[in-house]
Amino acid sequence: MAGKSKVEELTTVLKDLESTTPDIEAFAVVSVDGLMIASALPRDVEEDRVAAMSAAMLSLGERTAKELARGDLSEVYVKGETGYIVLIAAGENAVLTALARKDAKLGLVFLDMKRAAEAVAVLV
Repeated sequence: MAGKSKVEELTTVLKDLESTTPDIEAFAVVSVDGLMIASALPRDVEEDRVAAMSAAMLSLGERTAKELARGDLSEVYVKGETGYIVLIAAGENAVLTALARKDAKLGLVFLDMKRAAEAVAVLV
């Protein structure tokens, strides 16, 4: 992808994720410090809040997995009445957060998100 900026490359990765995984309604790439890097979130969602919560949830998930001897964290997900919030580490510096539909096929969501997180990790 010579000639493209990192933001353009990230946007391409996220658009690929969106097109291959219809169960994902929205997503964001957030720094581990809680800053938004790239996103496609609904207009009524505050990006700063999503960024801060994503970083905090991933950090807490990692500490919990270690404290309870569950090994390295794979993903964190929250199930609500109208869908899921899924977080996966994208390397050491970022978190990939997605909002998935209530009836999402989570196995496919996790698989596609892991692939996207690997691509994001190279870029951030």
